[in-house]
Amino acid sequence: MPEHLGDHVVVAGAGLVGLATAFELRRRGAAVTVVDPRPAWGATRAAAGMLAPIAETQYGQERLYPLMRSSAAEYPDFVERVTAATGLPTGYRTEETLVVAADAADAQSLSDLASHQIASGMDVQEISTREARHLEPALAPRLSGAVRIVSDRQVDPRMLAAALVETLNCPQLTTIGDVPDAGPAQWLTSRVDTVLTSRREPRQATGVQVDSGEVIPADAVVVATGLTANTMGGLPEGLDLRLRPVFGDILRLRVPETALAPGESHLLTRTVRAQVLGRPVYMVPREDRTLVLGATSREDGRESVLAGGVHQLLRDARAVVPAIDDCDVLEMMARARPGTSDDLPYVGKTSVAGLVISTGHFRHGILLTPVASRLAAELVTGVLDPLADHGSDAAFLADTDPARHSNPAPEAPFTTPESYPQMHGGLE
Repeated sequence: MPEHLGDHVVVAGAGLVGLATAFELRRRGAAVTVVDPRPAWGATRAAAGMLAPIAETQYGQERLYPLMRSSAAEYPDFVERVTAATGLPTGYRTEETLVVAADAADAQSLSDLASHQIASGMDVQEISTREARHLEPALAPRLSGAVRIVSDRQVDPRMLAAALVETLNCPQLTTIGDVPDAGPAQWLTSRVDTVLTSRREPRQATGVQVDSGEVIPADAVVVATGLTANTMGGLPEGLDLRLRPVFGDILRLRVPETALAPGESHLLTRTVRAQVLGRPVYMVPREDRTLVLGATSREDGRESVLAGGVHQLLRDARAVVPAIDDCDVLEMMARARPGTSDDLPYVGKTSVAGLVISTGHFRHGILLTPVASRLAAELVTGVLDPLADHGSDAAFLADTDPARHSNPAPEAPFTTPESYPQMHGGLE
């Protein structure tokens, strides 16, 4: 029996995971309120949108890879649903990834990782640098190694976020089965300070209190706020969400027509990732002839774009694609990604009934959006997507259990205020 089918759910956080979770909840008949001071402006705003479960897999990530692979497999149906609901593009592209190495040491590192990936059953093709330059003529002539990953895809997170917002605002949405649509989402541009719970055992989520003091009653709450999740009041006592901010600098470039050969529409067709003196860099082409160039990784707590980071990205990118020198710099941005101690996200129920956590997606938030949003919505409503493959869900939820770093098992604190302030307008 569904737990909260047709009831009111608050989604705290409107990054891509939060927006998609709200969309999946609405598909299951829930009335949704989304609370975020600036939707889609955090890590989502900066993200490159690489859907690359193989290229993103490193040593020691054996538990993360199946989750990424499953989510990548769900992406085509996910973006099709979003586009069908809105008519808006998502920037989903099916072009592959090339991974190249700048020197002999980089080539050895790339080959070692490719061997590890192949031994783990991943579809990785080691190719010659001549083959790589045939696929992407803009590549530098003196590269030392190349790998082709044909199953990788891309999406434009900004376009997808805008389309998801529209799915929540549209007057009518196609739901799963015969569940009635509860109507457009409510929006509140605030920050959730506290999750509220019932007085009696077993504890039940009853709403949230935002930074203005306003209370929004609800039947369930999904916390998808990224880094601020572990500072939110009202979470189960002892729940240890080991989130840390991992900052990254990222650039957006425009490719001028003068940098293109006759007949070319873009400098690159595929995503190109590279190792340059041991440093990773990537270039993701967009259909509007721009390139996303990223990304540094630092844990220095500095929110500004660093000059050294910009220099590193441009220097390493031009070593791989020399025509980067001719591109216009459109945007420089830095954002923090919510990392965890084991690189796995926190997705799952808590000891408070009706309280679901979905955070800590780190570098993989865009890639993990379909599976994370589906699992959260199914945990809240009990309504399964009949088109999804649920065979690995139990294993995924065991690996991403929000309480996996908590000892002893967390208990819910008492967080119901003495009297509720005026209820958020439009919610009944």
